[in-house]
Amino acid sequence: MRFNQFAFVVMILALGGFSISAQDRASGTIKGKVRAETGSAAGVSVVVRQGDKEIRRAETDKNGEFVVRLAPGVYGLTFRKPGLSVGTIENIEVKAGKTKSLGDRLILTIDEGSIAFIRGSVFTAEGRSVPNAKIELGKLLEDGSVKKIDGRISNEIGSFVFRLPPESAKYRVTVKFEGTQLVSRDLEIDGAAVYRVALSLPPKS
Repeated sequence: MRFNQFAFVVMILALGGFSISAQDRASGTIKGKVRAETGSAAGVSVVVRQGDKEIRRAETDKNGEFVVRLAPGVYGLTFRKPGLSVGTIENIEVKAGKTKSLGDRLILTIDEGSIAFIRGSVFTAEGRSVPNAKIELGKLLEDGSVKKIDGRISNEIGSFVFRLPPESAKYRVTVKFEGTQLVSRDLEIDGAAVYRVALSLPPKS
């Protein structure tokens, strides 16, 4: 009796494995990597369509990569994330047992209507504009550390601008200029708006 039960369990597992293997052969996959002009490409919504009908939905991982398993057919993909432009790819053919790689050519640009701007100026201790100062932008992490995410050189009138996604976050703007100490200012971004900062350099040592 025990032998028969054991044989039955083995048979069920074998049939299950065969079913999964057959399913894999009967479907295909689309994989790719999304890049963002500014910020992270993690958490981008990937909507799989046939015409206007949504078939499946996925999300990019921390590296901007995604994989979707689908029945054979021709599909379109739509990519969305707040603060970034909407991206689309059409006429992707999926074949049974095959993987269609889209590579990493899709770059989502900043949506100018829904982003945050940090606009700033650099001044000397006497109030004169400072061109060619090195500006660094870092994101303040939960553990108190700062992750550098961008850099600029102030223009001829000492101004600079950073464009960011509108998600709530804290940032640190730091200016470096020869012969002076570092100067930093912290800013909290909580939506699409213009955030202004003025950085005054101390006298040269």
